[in-house]
Amino acid sequence: MTSVIPTGLGERARALAGGEVTSRALVEQSLRRIAETQPTLNAFRRIRAEAALREAAEADRRLAAGERLPLLGVPLAVKDDTDVAGEPTAFGCRGDFPAKTEDGEAVRRLKAAGAVIVGKTNTPELGQWPFTEGPAFGDTRNPWNPEYTPGGSSGGGAAAVAAGLVPAALGSDGAGSVRIPAAWTHLVGIKPQRGRISTWPDAEAFNGITCNGPLARTVADAALLLHVASGNCEGDLHCPEPVDVLSAVERDPGRLRIALSFKTAFTGTPKRLDPVVRAAVVRLAERLAALGHEVVEAEPRYGLVGFSFLPRATAGLTEWSGRVPDPLLLDIRTRGAVRNGRLLGGAALRWARSYEEPLRRQVGAIFERFDVVLSPTTATPPLRIGAMAGLSGWRTDRAMIAACPYAWPWNVLGWPAMNVPAGFADPAATLPLGAQLLGPANSEPVLISLAAQLEADQRWYERHPPAHHA
Repeated sequence: MTSVIPTGLGERARALAGGEVTSRALVEQSLRRIAETQPTLNAFRRIRAEAALREAAEADRRLAAGERLPLLGVPLAVKDDTDVAGEPTAFGCRGDFPAKTEDGEAVRRLKAAGAVIVGKTNTPELGQWPFTEGPAFGDTRNPWNPEYTPGGSSGGGAAAVAAGLVPAALGSDGAGSVRIPAAWTHLVGIKPQRGRISTWPDAEAFNGITCNGPLARTVADAALLLHVASGNCEGDLHCPEPVDVLSAVERDPGRLRIALSFKTAFTGTPKRLDPVVRAAVVRLAERLAALGHEVVEAEPRYGLVGFSFLPRATAGLTEWSGRVPDPLLLDIRTRGAVRNGRLLGGAALRWARSYEEPLRRQVGAIFERFDVVLSPTTATPPLRIGAMAGLSGWRTDRAMIAACPYAWPWNVLGWPAMNVPAGFADPAATLPLGAQLLGPANSEPVLISLAAQLEADQRWYERHPPAHHA
């Protein structure tokens, strides 16, 4: 057995298969690091210590018997909007939620690949905000700088991966909720094609805008987690044809035409791209050009995409609020959004759904000239903890849109998008920044190939949070 425990998802899977380490050792290390950092980072809502150790022992028995699976014995985390048998799914809310009797389909697939789920990570109430704070669990902090948020709504998963508590985590992305925390914690985060990873027992999540997706330190690890979690079950509304994301990691993307975009979709609210973010994205664009790609400034025509997003998001909040044991425990901002969802859940929602295909044609016209769009993931560096605490619903929405106006249109379209690290906003390298690679339908292999090429050039995985080295 090796005395050096490997850190990456793929590295751990290979070490387990080669007999270099035991699942028990990996799971014990993960649980120990979770316990050590929970008072400071607060990444987890639920910790499955006893169950995870039992599952690790079983994984070691299976490995010793010669069984091999893609993630057999590897510890992982999932977001607390995802059902894990024996655990409640509170989705950031207060209240006494019952334990689930069955795994969600994505968790079922992770377990079928041999993964050991060590816990469920924190998320803001019903996944609404780009910060992970709330009265149900407190503040989740960024391991790069604990005075700042890791983002949201998959902030707990991002903090856990960035701090090395787990090698990867499954999050969900309804308006950038994987990509935003990936950007602010120096990770790779993928929002795949709608339906690529099942949201069952929901036939679709938040009227089709929310997708499950991986958070990891490397492109290869993100692709591996995407691969094992992908697939559908009877009842899913969206079942795209499979794509090969694993071989895409090693494949040269060829010479791509890349549109460099800084335009945001219309929201009727003020927003401004921070110059430090713009400079970081331009620097990546220059590196892509140096790698042989054609990079040209060009903008998608977003039109009225926001009018298709709002009814779907708020009606989804209304639907999910019906699962909360006591709605009076919800944040006053959530209750306001739920009321809006009741108003928008009829004709406006039907119109929003019908308008999606014209929007795809309009926005997708850019892919007649380009293969990929490169844009900022967020308009600002990470926000301070508490920056939006105590704001009214309207002021929270305005502040949220101002900080994060770039990610959500791709949720309406249902197309793949991924965050890649883009450097830091400060000389001390404690405030990470990200850039998005955006593609048309089923373009995950192209985005992953391009991201892997950029990763080989940038080697961002060599940087670790100063106080929480993996």
